[in-house]
Amino acid sequence: MELESPIESNFRLNDFQKAGLKKLGLKTIRDLLFYLPSRYGDAAEVKHITELKAGELTVISGRVIKNEIKKAHIKKIPIAEVTLEDDTGRIKAIWFHQAYMAKKVPEGGLAKITGMVTDRKGTLYIANGEIEAVEEIELAHKSSLFAKGELTRTPVYGESLGASSSWFHHTIKKLIKAGVHEKLTDPIPNEILKKYHLPALRSALVWIHCPQNDNDALSARKRFAFEEIFFIQLSRQKEKLKYKANPTFQIVVDPKQVNEFLGRFSFKPTGAQINSIDQILKDLSSNKPMTRLLEGDVGSGKTAVAATVAHMTISNRPMNIEGSARQDFGALQVAYMAPTEILAKQHFESFIQYFKHLGINVGLITGSGCFKFPSKSSPGQFTNISRAQLLKWVANGEIPILIGTHALIQKSVKFKHLALVIIDEQHRFGVEQRFKIARKTTETVPHLLSMTATPIPRTLALTIYGDLDLTIIDQMPEGRRQIITEIVLPANRKLIYEQVRKSINEGRQAYIICPRIDEPDPEKEQAVNAKSVKEEAKRLKKDIFPEFEIGIVHGKLVPKAKEKVMKDFTDGKINILIATSVIEVGVNVPNATTILIEGAERFGLAQLHQLRGRVIRSNHQAYCYVFTDSKTEKTLDRLRALKTAKNGFELAELDLQQRGIGELNGKKQWGVSDIGMEAIKNIKMVEAARTEVVNILERDPELLNHPLILNKLTLRHKPTHFE
Repeated sequence: MELESPIESNFRLNDFQKAGLKKLGLKTIRDLLFYLPSRYGDAAEVKHITELKAGELTVISGRVIKNEIKKAHIKKIPIAEVTLEDDTGRIKAIWFHQAYMAKKVPEGGLAKITGMVTDRKGTLYIANGEIEAVEEIELAHKSSLFAKGELTRTPVYGESLGASSSWFHHTIKKLIKAGVHEKLTDPIPNEILKKYHLPALRSALVWIHCPQNDNDALSARKRFAFEEIFFIQLSRQKEKLKYKANPTFQIVVDPKQVNEFLGRFSFKPTGAQINSIDQILKDLSSNKPMTRLLEGDVGSGKTAVAATVAHMTISNRPMNIEGSARQDFGALQVAYMAPTEILAKQHFESFIQYFKHLGINVGLITGSGCFKFPSKSSPGQFTNISRAQLLKWVANGEIPILIGTHALIQKSVKFKHLALVIIDEQHRFGVEQRFKIARKTTETVPHLLSMTATPIPRTLALTIYGDLDLTIIDQMPEGRRQIITEIVLPANRKLIYEQVRKSINEGRQAYIICPRIDEPDPEKEQAVNAKSVKEEAKRLKKDIFPEFEIGIVHGKLVPKAKEKVMKDFTDGKINILIATSVIEVGVNVPNATTILIEGAERFGLAQLHQLRGRVIRSNHQAYCYVFTDSKTEKTLDRLRALKTAKNGFELAELDLQQRGIGELNGKKQWGVSDIGMEAIKNIKMVEAARTEVVNILERDPELLNHPLILNKLTLRHKPTHFE
């Protein structure tokens, strides 16, 4: 049995199993061996049948002497019934509504059953347990993996139709017994394994798939978690070194120009903003390309920082063809990418305000159209232009600042002197997208500034964004008031509606966030207790706020419709905007000071914090009302953190510990497995993996002396347990 041989050439598979394995991306024996269990079932003690007691979780093994399918006397539901016999006695195992369980092990075959012992009128039986065929060695309790008196935990694997957890457990155990794992070489150097007390690869595979005890399983999971973080770090650090090896644009910084630009803002920049600008400009003035992540809480002023460093960039002239001196005409260029058209348009309008006194051209490119400022006919306005014309001006350098969505990545968009790329809400873009726009030129690469208002735990920043240096804006603008946040139970709903009415009558506006766009189709979807944008808008207009203008916005609206609704809301024509979390990122309407979030238990804390940030855009007192129908103490405790946490970073750490990294927008996008997510919660493990990677790359940047590591790094791009 070879590691790279197809699964179906080694095991008899039916069509459902083939389809299930294909859906999970499992093709070879190697893939199967590295398909790790997501968890383990509850501990159960291996016992003889005569030792069983009601109410205990147990494991028994024996010979199937009878299996049959019956109908219950009441309601006539199908029941699978298997009678198992060992050296001490007999017991029945029963499954309700699962007739197929009676056929899993034929009469006369040997089986292991794991389940809860139940007493009915003095007769013991096992209800709705797990059953699997076993071999003679296990039946006799001679295997070290299965001995009487042990506590055993059954591994639980991610399933797909046709490929059950039980099938994976049974099949992978066969691979282990056949010694297939002995053919593997360990990519992690032995000195690192010893340093962190990690098991070698072969031992770890046995322990994770067939653990003798909890400690073995824990050690194996720790090893694979470390390995995953190690290779994520390695790929990020190599990407960073590769990028920084390119020539870049060396920006000459004029402190006087910087201060003059900052002096035009309508607010006084915070110390954190000034420090961030200094740090970024220091990078820009070096001869190595910058790769930096600017992280700041909602409303902390990242856009002003971006505008300042963009101003300094376009104030520089390009070098002449020989590269010996600067030209006396033209300007270096800046590309600014945002994840949504709403946000891109908003940044376009903000940059017009920042740069209109300079008389420079600012462009906007999205999937639905292109714009340019200033207009020839109306110099104080922007105008719609053709895509071809905009691309021509960008390519010849006439537009120094181009703002856009994913449209910026398209091959047709070419720059003449692209010196700085700014990516806003960069967690919405993958690593490949991040560098795709940064590689618009082949010889001289631009500096790269990524920004996010989504609070990122330190472990995640060090791992997923390991190719970026980190700058944090940890101050809010002067005079900005703390949002008053209240958790609202159903009994207090009317009272909050009156608070909203009072605020709107005072001239303010409000958001109402719903988890869904439409009501569920009862024929296609199970009904869920979650408010929808469309139905809630109708209800509120009819029964609660008939005197106010109500608008809706959600992800299914076409861009022009979204744009019109957002413009009407910005202009004050709409009093209440009912939306999904589509407004989570970047929407800026200073007059909106109240937000109601329905079904708050359906959102992560970091996302709730982002939504709440929509109403911290002015010095007016802002309010956030968090509605939940859940009465569980766990949910209420989690939501109370919104009131007590000092900032979004603290909330992100709570989210990570309570709900996992997937709640922070996109574990699939990052290519991190469940076991890797566990590691990202462990700062010591992340820092250890990072330290080892940096040490290796400092000595051997091309990994020529570490062929096993290089080979594994290449394999990571194929379907494995890492992706």
